[in-house]
Amino acid sequence: MAAPEPGTQAAVGPLAEAGTPATVGALVRDAAARLAAAGSGSPRLDAELLLGHVLGIDRAGVFAAGEAQVGPAQAAAFAAAVARREASEPIAYIRGFREFHGLALSADARALIPRPETELLVDAAVAEVTARLAGAPRAADSPPLRIADVGTGTGAIALALLAALRKRRMDAHVTVLATDASPDALALARENAVAHGLADTCQFAQADLLPDGISGLDLVCANLPYIKTADMATLAPDLAFEPASALDGGDDGLDVIRRLLLRLPGVLARGGVALLEIGADQGASIADAVTNALPGWRCTVAEDLAGLPRLARVERDPHAERDPHAERGA
Repeated sequence: MAAPEPGTQAAVGPLAEAGTPATVGALVRDAAARLAAAGSGSPRLDAELLLGHVLGIDRAGVFAAGEAQVGPAQAAAFAAAVARREASEPIAYIRGFREFHGLALSADARALIPRPETELLVDAAVAEVTARLAGAPRAADSPPLRIADVGTGTGAIALALLAALRKRRMDAHVTVLATDASPDALALARENAVAHGLADTCQFAQADLLPDGISGLDLVCANLPYIKTADMATLAPDLAFEPASALDGGDDGLDVIRRLLLRLPGVLARGGVALLEIGADQGASIADAVTNALPGWRCTVAEDLAGLPRLARVERDPHAERDPHAERGA
């Protein structure tokens, strides 16, 4: 999506007429027409979200307030937001947050915007931790489960997992380490942790994947770059606003993921599991990558609601006759 070329005429309506009183409905219609002309795939949704943000109400409130008048200051703020969206800036960056797994997470150009598909990974992580904590009885002095969120970005996975466990009164039985190579991303993740009252239960570390010397992890979660380098130039214009380092996964999209796979034998405790988000066309290639990098391990791939491969579960195969990496495990 891009702004109209110089010399072209954008749709004219209340949004364009400075100082003219306008209703909520008229502003939404005009903005939707502008955004459709600019190439948005969801122009009315974009308009409703942006106006709701300016007015401090949700989409239902925008719909219900269709005939309400909008003041000049709010109309001007909305016009500025629409102009940013016409230039392809993501809605999450304009509003300053993104809803993810029931949390409103601050979002800006310091980190990748959390996507709905990553909620599948969070759900799997919650199920994994819940099964381990609620399964066999645990002694009072049992150590907490050790979890790492690798490439945390906004902190989405780590914080959504902790929030879900807090609702189940299980958060005291885990320790979570969130890592990222970017100090700016870590700062954003910390801000989100503070905002959701999770700063005392989540640790943060700047590292290339994982800090040196770490071991004994029960669960590793990671949404690492997995887009093929050749595909970067074909991505939607919105993605140009997001950090390329969080998207570009090399020639086949799995370069960074392979590097993490090679770390797993040394960092996972016996019985530990890694949950990795993958691209929708990488189901077979991630299985091959695990076979090549980790003989004696297994990889199972889960599909999302659309039937697309999205989540790889990687673990030592307990039925393998010999695990060549067993001696290296924690």
